[in-house]
Amino acid sequence: MESIKNYIESNRERFLEELFGLIRIPSVSANEANKADMVRAAEYIRDLMTANGADLAEVYATPGNPIVYGEKIIDPSLPTILVYGHYDVMPAEPLEKWTSPAFEPEIRDGKIWARGADDDKGQLFMHLKAFEIMNATGTLPCNVKFMIEGEEEAGSTSIAGFCSEYREMLRSDVILVSDTTMISSEIPSITSGLRGLSYIQIEVEGPDRDLHSGIYGGAVVNPCNAICDIISRLKDSDGRITIPGFYDSVSVPTDAERTKMAERPFDPEAYKKSVGVDALAGEEGFATLESVGIRPTLDVNGIWGGYTGEGAKTILPSKAFAKISMRLVPYQKAEDIARLAIDHIKAIAPAGVKVKAEYLHGGEAYVSPLDTPEYLAAEMAYEEIFGKKPIPIRSGGSIPIISTFEKILGVKSILMGFGLESDAIHSPNENYPLENLFAGMRAIPLYFKYYTELKKPV
Repeated sequence: MESIKNYIESNRERFLEELFGLIRIPSVSANEANKADMVRAAEYIRDLMTANGADLAEVYATPGNPIVYGEKIIDPSLPTILVYGHYDVMPAEPLEKWTSPAFEPEIRDGKIWARGADDDKGQLFMHLKAFEIMNATGTLPCNVKFMIEGEEEAGSTSIAGFCSEYREMLRSDVILVSDTTMISSEIPSITSGLRGLSYIQIEVEGPDRDLHSGIYGGAVVNPCNAICDIISRLKDSDGRITIPGFYDSVSVPTDAERTKMAERPFDPEAYKKSVGVDALAGEEGFATLESVGIRPTLDVNGIWGGYTGEGAKTILPSKAFAKISMRLVPYQKAEDIARLAIDHIKAIAPAGVKVKAEYLHGGEAYVSPLDTPEYLAAEMAYEEIFGKKPIPIRSGGSIPIISTFEKILGVKSILMGFGLESDAIHSPNENYPLENLFAGMRAIPLYFKYYTELKKPV
């Protein structure tokens, strides 16, 4: 598709300036002070869609931040690809850690440095420009719709309702998402699965007030001791979670899928060095990357209680608390797992304390089969751009809205990301390689082409 490559080269500087205009809008969804910026960013994207050839582009108000919808229907009998992305970004603080201002994009060392350069303004922008490119070169092979939200970094609180209300308008054959990473430009990969999440908080209460640890210690159950004992009993020495029923619905990938995933390069020593540890954990019978990607986990995210100030205070605390997250795999259900965990924690709590526990939030895991037209089209596009087949990887992280899309809209999502781990998303000095930005603009039209061909009736 030489015409696409030439079009990109001819418009390279304009593309960058348009992206920089979007990045300069500080659309931080976590801050109420940025409400007007959220609207500005949504309107900016709407205007780009219109200029790029959309027949319809509108900003929809929601209880939270606006959602931008656009479409171009060239033939109702052809497949329809729904592109999802988000224009909101994480706060830029601590600002003093940035080499250049967070919302003043700068090109250095072949990369764009700015908040949102990768997550997700840069990756979203690839789709907007790929759409323009296909329209300008006469290569758009099927219908396209866009759904761009402004709350992904704040929990995507409005988009499920939007999908339910506008289900017919959003009808499509596949959802295409660029909000994930590749192993590297030399080793392309496609995120074929995401873990789900079930997050709970527990409170262990003992005496009705803090007690003197000398006078009462040994006679009254210490809530801090009790919560530590409870937590220590949630996993065994092989790394398996001991909650009854926890694994009942766990799906393990086939041997063929595990073999494909194992092609991902992994250096345990470099991995340990990168996080400053001298040993790794994991579940018996599974490799490190499998423990991260295809197995469920249970981790304490915070634990507190008693006196934590300077010096000594000899008390037996009245209460202790912990926050626990459980990463889930298909087909575990977040609320079901939370209920099992809470019931078990209460059952194993020692006499002398009362346990309160609540489910805070969560979402389901997501997995894409590797033999569908939706996935194969992405595989073919990556192979043409990068010169080798991408490795499917299961991410240990969670994007709960992806499984929500499948439940409400009834279609699969393909996570066609071009970011790198080194892009420092959510951190100071976020960046995005220009090479990946323009590679994405070339790969996305190929996805449209191959998907349309694979979906044609025999």
